[in-house]
Amino acid sequence: MENNASKLAELIASLDGKDGADDSRATSPGPGAAGRGAVEDNKQIARSRPRTYPYFRYLPYEVESEVKRKQDFNEMLKHLYISAEAGDFAVGAVHWTRELRNWLGLKFDPTKDQRVKLVRLYYELALAPGVDATAAERFSSMFMVLTKRKHYLRPGTDLTLDWRPLFREWKVFVIPSESGAHAQHAKRNYKTLTKLCAFAQLYFDPREIPAMLAEILPYFTTSFTEGAYRVTGLLNLLFPTAPPPEGNEELLPEHYLPTFFHLWSLVNRSRVFDTTFVDLFSRLARDSLVSAHVPFTEFGIYTQEQSSSIFTAILRLLEIPVGQATSPYSGTMDIAAGLAIMVERDPKKHPIAHHIARWIVMSLSPACLDRPDSIMTNLEGLMQAVETFFHPSNSGTWTKPLSQLVFYLTDFFVMRWNREKSGEMEMPEDRKLNDALKQRFVLCLREVVFMGIYAKSGGAMNFSLSSLQSLAYLEPGLILPGALQRIYPSMQGLVEVHRTTSSLRSLQVLSRIMARTKGFRCHVTTMLGLALPGIDANDLDKTLYTLSYIQSVCYSIPLHDLTRGRGDISGSMLAIEWITAEVARMEEEGVKVRCDYQEGLSDIDEEIILRSSTAGYAEFLSSFLGKVFTLLENLPDALRPRPGSPEENIVNTLPAAFTPLLASLSPDLYDLALNKIADFISNHVVHQARDAMAFICSSLVKVDPVKALKRLVPVLIQSIRTEIDENGAASTRNTGTDVLPRDRGLVWSVSMLSMSVVHVGDAVLQHRQELFDIAAYMQQNCKGLPTTHVSNFIHHLLLNLTGIYTVDYSLYEQEVLARGIGPADWGTTSDPQNLNIKWHVPNKDEIHFAVDLLKAQGENALEQLKALTSGASSIKRDGVGKEWSDEVSRNLVLLRLLLSGVSVLFDAKLDFKITTPQSESETSADIEMVEAEAESSKDKQDEDSDANLESADEDEAKPTFTYASGYILEEDDDVYQELHAFRERTGQVLHEVHQFLVEKQEDDVACFEPLCNAYRSWFVDVGIERSAHVLDRVQRLLAADTQPYKVSGLRKEYPRPLLLRRANVYHLQRLRHNSYPRPKTDLSRQLFIDLAQSSVSAYRDVRRHAQSAGEAALKAIIGARSLVIPPLLSAMESGVRDNDFARIKGSMYSLFFGSLNKTIARDWRYAPTLIKTYISASTADKPSIQKLCAIATIQIMDMGKPQEQMVILDRELVRAVAPNNDDVKGIIDKKRAKLSAKRSQIERKKAALSDELVDMARKSHWKKASRTAAIVITLGLRFDGIASKNMIDLIARGSIDSHPGLRSLYQGAIVAVFTLIDSRAAANHSYEDYLLDKQHLPAKVQVTTRQDDSGWTSEYLASFAQADAEYYIDHDHPGWLTWNKTMPAYQTNPETDLEYDDAEETARTQIGHILDRSWFSSFFGYLRQEPRDTAADRFHVSNVMLLGYAFDLMYSGRTSTNLFEIKEEIRRIWTDGSDKHQHRATAEILAALLLSTVDKPLEMRTEIWQYVYPMVQQAISDGLTPENLTYWNTFLQVLTQGKDPRRSWPLIDWLASFRLDMESNAAFKESSKIKLLQTCVNNLGWHFQLDKPIIEDFLLHLDHPYKGVREAMGHSLSILYRTRYHESYKDVPTLIKSQKEASSLGMRPYQPTQEFVQTIHEVFERLEKWRQERTPGQQTPSSYTSGGKTVLLWLDMTLSSFECTQLLQFFPNVFMEQLLYMMDVREDQELQGLAYHVFRHIPNIPHRIGEDAELFDALIRIGTASPLWHQRLRVLINMQVIYFRRLFLISPEQQQRLLDCVATMLEDTQLEVRLGASTTLSGMIRCSPAALRSKVVQVFNKKFSKMLLNSPLPKKPKNAVSEPSTGTSTPTPEQSKLVLTRHASVLGLGALVQAFPYTSPPPSWIPGVLTTLANKANNDPGMVGKSVKSILSDFKKTRQDTWQMDLKAFSQEQAEDLDGVLWKSYFA
Repeated sequence: MENNASKLAELIASLDGKDGADDSRATSPGPGAAGRGAVEDNKQIARSRPRTYPYFRYLPYEVESEVKRKQDFNEMLKHLYISAEAGDFAVGAVHWTRELRNWLGLKFDPTKDQRVKLVRLYYELALAPGVDATAAERFSSMFMVLTKRKHYLRPGTDLTLDWRPLFREWKVFVIPSESGAHAQHAKRNYKTLTKLCAFAQLYFDPREIPAMLAEILPYFTTSFTEGAYRVTGLLNLLFPTAPPPEGNEELLPEHYLPTFFHLWSLVNRSRVFDTTFVDLFSRLARDSLVSAHVPFTEFGIYTQEQSSSIFTAILRLLEIPVGQATSPYSGTMDIAAGLAIMVERDPKKHPIAHHIARWIVMSLSPACLDRPDSIMTNLEGLMQAVETFFHPSNSGTWTKPLSQLVFYLTDFFVMRWNREKSGEMEMPEDRKLNDALKQRFVLCLREVVFMGIYAKSGGAMNFSLSSLQSLAYLEPGLILPGALQRIYPSMQGLVEVHRTTSSLRSLQVLSRIMARTKGFRCHVTTMLGLALPGIDANDLDKTLYTLSYIQSVCYSIPLHDLTRGRGDISGSMLAIEWITAEVARMEEEGVKVRCDYQEGLSDIDEEIILRSSTAGYAEFLSSFLGKVFTLLENLPDALRPRPGSPEENIVNTLPAAFTPLLASLSPDLYDLALNKIADFISNHVVHQARDAMAFICSSLVKVDPVKALKRLVPVLIQSIRTEIDENGAASTRNTGTDVLPRDRGLVWSVSMLSMSVVHVGDAVLQHRQELFDIAAYMQQNCKGLPTTHVSNFIHHLLLNLTGIYTVDYSLYEQEVLARGIGPADWGTTSDPQNLNIKWHVPNKDEIHFAVDLLKAQGENALEQLKALTSGASSIKRDGVGKEWSDEVSRNLVLLRLLLSGVSVLFDAKLDFKITTPQSESETSADIEMVEAEAESSKDKQDEDSDANLESADEDEAKPTFTYASGYILEEDDDVYQELHAFRERTGQVLHEVHQFLVEKQEDDVACFEPLCNAYRSWFVDVGIERSAHVLDRVQRLLAADTQPYKVSGLRKEYPRPLLLRRANVYHLQRLRHNSYPRPKTDLSRQLFIDLAQSSVSAYRDVRRHAQSAGEAALKAIIGARSLVIPPLLSAMESGVRDNDFARIKGSMYSLFFGSLNKTIARDWRYAPTLIKTYISASTADKPSIQKLCAIATIQIMDMGKPQEQMVILDRELVRAVAPNNDDVKGIIDKKRAKLSAKRSQIERKKAALSDELVDMARKSHWKKASRTAAIVITLGLRFDGIASKNMIDLIARGSIDSHPGLRSLYQGAIVAVFTLIDSRAAANHSYEDYLLDKQHLPAKVQVTTRQDDSGWTSEYLASFAQADAEYYIDHDHPGWLTWNKTMPAYQTNPETDLEYDDAEETARTQIGHILDRSWFSSFFGYLRQEPRDTAADRFHVSNVMLLGYAFDLMYSGRTSTNLFEIKEEIRRIWTDGSDKHQHRATAEILAALLLSTVDKPLEMRTEIWQYVYPMVQQAISDGLTPENLTYWNTFLQVLTQGKDPRRSWPLIDWLASFRLDMESNAAFKESSKIKLLQTCVNNLGWHFQLDKPIIEDFLLHLDHPYKGVREAMGHSLSILYRTRYHESYKDVPTLIKSQKEASSLGMRPYQPTQEFVQTIHEVFERLEKWRQERTPGQQTPSSYTSGGKTVLLWLDMTLSSFECTQLLQFFPNVFMEQLLYMMDVREDQELQGLAYHVFRHIPNIPHRIGEDAELFDALIRIGTASPLWHQRLRVLINMQVIYFRRLFLISPEQQQRLLDCVATMLEDTQLEVRLGASTTLSGMIRCSPAALRSKVVQVFNKKFSKMLLNSPLPKKPKNAVSEPSTGTSTPTPEQSKLVLTRHASVLGLGALVQAFPYTSPPPSWIPGVLTTLANKANNDPGMVGKSVKSILSDFKKTRQDTWQMDLKAFSQEQAEDLDGVLWKSYFA
């Protein structure tokens, strides 16, 4: 064995050598290598950034050497290589992948070179055709683990990957038409592919961009919209965004971006497109930022136009509601994405806000500072436009996305800031963020964040709090003053409760920053005091936040009184005065308060104030403890708080808050706490707060074990003895789960004691004797429930004595404490590299104490159990009392806790030593020998015995890799021997107890539960206490505690105690890693059989406990599964035989719903029996079993799936990980042979089973038959032999079974057989081609295109209008966007059909025999039956497929029937066509006839068409009814979708020749024909070339009288015009070039042709003429109303679609006025509604920059000059929306013109228009950028105030006698003009006030405006006075929350002036 080890060492050395020193230097270094200074030899280093945390250094024991780690790694690689080469993926490769993953999980790193090889290998494995789907998932996730962090492998320099394998996988999903006949093999999960892309995309080579665009872009087409979605989705997933190497101009973003923007503008009104492009552009921005040679401006890598377009898209994406606007997205657009839905990223995991923020932050640079227009100004504009939407009173669907956006913005900024500072992002200097930019960024977001923290929705509030933390981190001086100013009043209880909780949470996130920042840290102590009232038993949520706040403060500052020994500071007076002054100042200055402590407070003063503020800690501590005790006494008396309830949260949060609190106390304060807590424990018993109090005890003892135990142990032991001796606690047994009042004192003390002795180190040794005695004493004297607590105490004591754990909770290192804590120690963080950790490692005394305790307690328990089961005990099993059960279960619980208490002392390797003579750890290197022996023994058996089938994953002992984890005992130690002997004896006793219970007490559930739990502990708790899931628990707690300290871009900036806990977790991870499965021993075999026996017990609870214990135990023992499967299977068989439902259920749960399921599926010794038994079980007469069977069906069907037959891999990549000189070829060959023998044997078994089941399916009842049939289908279908004769017979005859369920099952099966035959023939009968999707369709040809011929496209299109074609083009995309050199096409008169080989022919012939005339006859009959439910009443494409295959057999002469007979059958079905079911059946049959001949020679096709066409023509001409229209519509869809129109020429030609008949009164007939035509046009897209006459006909008859016809016409017109558009560039480079030359946004698509412009003008001229002809008020329909509706439907459809920009130029002068007229036709509601609907589309249509001038002119013209007030009012709607949507595109002049126009409209004569203008104006001002806003406000304020003052109401003469009123006083024109002017000015001022609804405090000019209104216009009569009152009351209403603050903005007089108006005086 020695030589083996040395051999390995050499091997490693040679491996290192190969990669290191003797590398050839001939190749030039990769890009970027030269720029880095010294060229490191970077293959050998593991990572480009060292680890933050030195895991290995901190462990308290010696760790293994680097050499051993490398050795193990290479060993794993070797096995991975063997598995991959031998083709063992699903088991072997997956196992070694898991091992590698565990190895990486221990923080070991492979070298860069090895990592690169692994990444390449896993990338290949994850995408290899033929790999089992679940295995592929594993490989993908391993690939992601390896590439997770960029600092392991830098993109471009260390690793590039090829994008084509991923693209190949995606093609199968999203471009299925390309891959020919549909392949049947298992598809991967597309979500995994999306994830893979996210990781792999970083490593794609930017030099591949031209190739990728050339490959993907030609698929783009909007004629079949799915094409457009596919292309953009794929580009988003695959496009390499890494910066290209220098010197390649055509790879720079600016080269291809115009093309992307052009593609974006091709699909308008789609949310998916916006999301996709923002995502792609934001990644581009991120990756290009660091590259110095990518040009970069104040807009990042984009131009100003591009960035404005993106910002406009951002406004759309946020879906902010404006005025009466409809959504900017059209509901119908994204439905058209079809299959492309798969290439979208999951919006929940990749929220759009994340992309937007990434794009903005990654485009910022100092260049933004000095330019007037930049990304930064745009961001400010965006925030100012939407800021009112952050206010809590204004919440809605937008609240969460907005707060999420701000959160990501701050998060990305902080990350970029930190990484630039640490040098992790290598930035060109001129792009680094600087302080000025940081300040602007913080100021831009400050206001909205302060609003957001008070949000109503929890999610939005969490986002805002995180943003607040990030902003404060960036600029404490700008954020903290405002935060404190808001927090103080709410903490003093002056405002609503919800503000207080928000403030507490804000304090918690800010506490760390406050403790660090000069001046602000003086507020911390005061805040602590103010937070105390938050601990309140009536408001548990507030209590939670208070505790979290206190916890976070205690992690940041030491609670030491810093005034000690300083004569110059007496008490806390000074601090109190300073704070009071500061708070007063904040109240005075309000929100704008500045606290400049950096400058305005000298360091000395600040330190004195700080010291003085710490004088009150003693009071704080005692009142805090008092509050907590009160809280605990008032907790509700729930038995067990329900999980997730506030009570439970409190119990969990208390210890979390107490640990740091007690750890940060100074010694004198600790004594104070210790005494208070000890007194409370000894004087109170608060039963419901027992756990919480015990946790507090635990925290207390951990901080200073010696001192605390000395104070607590004597008290607790004394009280325990008193309770037992004097109060008789625990003297009798009790039923139920409640602790009796008499026992509560005892339980309280025991709980406190047991939590005080766990994880506190060796301090317990000082109390060794007392603890030992009290344990024995309690075990003797206690009965009933308290005994569990007693055993638990012993368990804790053992854990404490034997474990290795950290015992260090201090905030500071020892030396800091020694020199004394000072103000400089506030808010410091420890350096993770320099920690001194105190560990507890058990010493000899502790081990001896533990063993003594174990023996004393354990031996006693074993004795008692033996006595109880043998009847020797004093307690008898009389069947009356439960005394006996109690004793048994008490001892079992004790045994379980003893075993898991010393689990770390059990040696996991011991079983290896027992089972094999030589020690296994050495042979692991020598697997070959073991295997060789196994082989030789196998050769003796015959080929077909079951020995081959043993599941290999179980029984071979694979080598295991264990690492040092501090195991203490030596093998030859007495203690070691004693411990293991005890474990062995315990196992024996457990077995005996189990036997006894099964025989004598099988209904004693109370004993079985502890017994099964003891079994579980016996199996799994070896080396680590696995049954308690220690590691998961500790990890979760650590994660929760570190969460608040995570800062983007920084690593492990945690307080010291949390850093120490990380070391403890790492130690546990090592223990967990070492707990490998152990070999079987005789005892463990016996115990497994016991568990299997109880898993099928008659009692449900017994079964459940046994099953869960068994599940856990299986994972701990190698080969255990094959032990328990046979007994469970036989139990299931006997259960089915005897109808014993309990046994059936027990065995089913065990076999199907646990880890055994996978094993059986692979182990075909058992699978056949299982499947047969399952089928019999499924007929059991019990609903619960039926339900189980239904759930298990999928698993059973999966068992029958074919195995991996072939996997296609790039062998080079696999060989890259091969070991150098270790010749493993022999092993690989053996393994391969063994595998293939096993596979062929399994296939034989499957075939045999399949035959057996086929017979069963024939004979049995339909329910059983349908289960059987489903299984048969997966079992019997195979690529090699297709299917057995027997099976084909069953399904072919079954396809006309009389039972509908069975019938559809068999029909599905026979289609599957046909499809398999065809795919197989198309793949040249080769499995490899089948996997690779290589198809050889005889009719398919590649046609060369004449790209360079300028007339080629029009010639190509013209050919679609002729009947004859030289070839058929079925695909829509060739040539739509660009041409390729060739395009796929199909021959028109194919000579040959698919060629079938023997296997395929045999199957076809056999099926053909069964499909005789009677088969067709009955099949047709079933088609005509009335469906059972309405949902099934539709045209079934599945029937068409099946019939198509059947007819295909008939043509090739394989069936006994012929076309003539079929025609007769069809005639019988059709009869007279009066019934809709006849129509449906006929449509399906005819469709099948036509489709089955698609690839047949021409004359055959002609014959079929000559028969079918007249029938279809007749049906459509005369037979259509509303009931059967859908069938014929689907019939057409099936015929035309994805097909060349010339394939169905007669039909399409006939439909296209349809002309409208104005005389006809058969409205339905007319409209349905148009609908059918529309279906054709929609499916054929731009290939439909018969459009001219149809359009002319429709345009002539726009005013058709029938509604149905008009709708059909409107939609068809829209579709016809939409499908005319195509771009057809010569090739991709031409496309890119022409877009780049056009503009930075590419060309503007959808420019209307001259012809189209004329048409539109003509149509609208006709409408105008008709309008003039119609008499106003006419009730009957007229040409005007009818024609109008047709046109509106056409416009509506076009405007809701992607080509809406085609109509832009008609908005201003053609559409707008006509629409406004139509809205006024009161007589026709439908017309009004449609017109209004279309009118509201206008602002949502995206214009380019500078194309909007005419539209604005028109809006302004109508608004100011239109004679009709309705029109003036309605234009306002669109003005505001357009203004908002185009914020970033509109020119300043236009902005000004719009505002002026609305302001003039305030003086409109019509009241409604004035009110509308006022609302619009305030909305427009509200969303304007700040600079413009202040300018406008100034101008308008002057203007309107002047107007009001210059037109006073005339004074009434004093003494005028009021004349008797006649009641008809008409105001004079002068009077009305005056009122109008006054109203206009009041509304104008009101609009200004309402534009700032939430600004608190209100801007300085508002009080003046309000007083002007109140004094000058409040008493006006009528409208004017009313407006004033509503303006004033609204002002107060929106400011309820901040009213106290806002009042301060008013001066004394102003407040008095408003007093009587705004808020009525109480006495008035």
